[in-house]
Amino acid sequence: MKELTKVIPQIPVDRVDERFTSKMAFQTMIDSGLKKKQRQNKALVDEISATLILQSYLSSI
Repeated sequence: MKELTKVIPQIPVDRVDERFTSKMAFQTMIDSGLKKKQRQNKALVDEISATLILQSYLSSI
């Protein structure tokens, strides 16, 4: 992060705690009724996790 701030000082860098987003994404998949085979799709879990992180960030600003 420090290196990024040195390279591009005019752009603020915010850190986001993303430790539990995969678990939250998996639970979201269960709650939405996805089948087990679909829930095993790592790319889909990552996509939902990224969406949750973005939603959280946008809610905080």
